[in-house]
Amino acid sequence: MPLSLEHITFDCNDAGALAKFWSALLDRPVDPDASQYFATVGHSSASAPVLMFIAVPDKNPGKNTIHIDFVATDWTEQIERAVSLGAEHVADYDEYGTKWATLRDPEGNLFDIGAGM
Repeated sequence: MPLSLEHITFDCNDAGALAKFWSALLDRPVDPDASQYFATVGHSSASAPVLMFIAVPDKNPGKNTIHIDFVATDWTEQIERAVSLGAEHVADYDEYGTKWATLRDPEGNLFDIGAGM
């Protein structure tokens, strides 16, 4: 049986708060019983992959080595929306025939939004 993607897990300081950001960004509800220690987005609605947030005492310092890439035809609007929800717009890129923006969520995790056709 091949592997299937189950969760994308975020180590964080406040699981509930970070889940709320990603819930708003992706328009997917935070699952019931979220707390500052543990929260998920997508589990109760069977939306794969489930985003899981776990409070840890010592996040890995420095740049995260895995990040999520999104794509949107309304690229500028989605970047502005992410910023209005609490993201930081880090930089824009236009390389390798692709245009994208790198952003940081409220706890500093990087993610990209690419310009779709």
